[in-house]
Amino acid sequence: MRVLSGIQPTGRFHWGNYFGAIRQYIELQDEDESYYFIANLHALTTVRDPKVLAGYTLDAAIDLLALGLDPQRATLFVQSDVPEISELCWLLLTGAPMGLLERCHAYKDKVARGLPADAGLFTYPVLMAADILAYDSDVVPVGEDQVQHIEVCRDLAGSFNHHFGQTFTLPKAKLLDHSAKVPGTDGEKMSKSYNNTLELFEDAKAQRKKIMRITTDSRPMDEPKEPEGDHLFQLYSLVAAEAEREEMAAMYRRGGFGYGEVKKALADAAERYFAEARARRLELESDHDKVRAILADGAARARKKAGEVLLRSKRACGLIPT
Repeated sequence: MRVLSGIQPTGRFHWGNYFGAIRQYIELQDEDESYYFIANLHALTTVRDPKVLAGYTLDAAIDLLALGLDPQRATLFVQSDVPEISELCWLLLTGAPMGLLERCHAYKDKVARGLPADAGLFTYPVLMAADILAYDSDVVPVGEDQVQHIEVCRDLAGSFNHHFGQTFTLPKAKLLDHSAKVPGTDGEKMSKSYNNTLELFEDAKAQRKKIMRITTDSRPMDEPKEPEGDHLFQLYSLVAAEAEREEMAAMYRRGGFGYGEVKKALADAAERYFAEARARRLELESDHDKVRAILADGAARARKKAGEVLLRSKRACGLIPT
């Protein structure tokens, strides 16, 4: 089974990125083949400063490696280092119905909010389809908001296969496990858009201060509280050991505690949970050449596979004589 997924470098990764997706990507790297890319072409629709985009791209690579992505077990590369993707995207665009793209959520939502929508956003699902199809991907782990794009990919691949013969593997979506909600510091979904994030590798002292300022309710200290549904407890559950979670849940139900006590325990547990990743990141941060070599090796492997698929596609539609 071949697994593929990409992540946009539009800012520093936060707990929502890790527990909602990245952790599961890393767990899937033990499949037969895994391809993970940093989607800087997609990021161009929102990041318009070249230095910022370049910095975010390198940071994304360092973060993924520090969090446990192993280049010996998975192929890690930058999207733009595989130019075959852009050519394959054009082949798919020539058969992409306008109506299909107009129905895609990302485009519809932006238009509905009166925001400017460019051609990059409109054709985003086609580039995503090229990303997937270029590696004969079997499985694509995605969140619920991206399932529609996998369906678009299957539609485009199916149409191409219908017109030109069996060319593309039709991928299946693997819905990421969102059973553990990742709330932000305000209790809403953690998102850069809401400015409520806990970054994975921000300064530990700064993060502790941010945790101590997390919004809580005004219930009296001695009142018993149900832990389930409490966003402070949910955050703690993500980084604490099972025995620690059970002990914290029991304390909630007994009452007689202050939220400051929980926040301190959360900050301590977070430091322990990410300690190894922080140490690995410090090493990688001091050796950018090593990181770039890993990305170059990954791009070479990705280009080999994408080149095979592109050649097959060009022959199928008559761009190269058979």
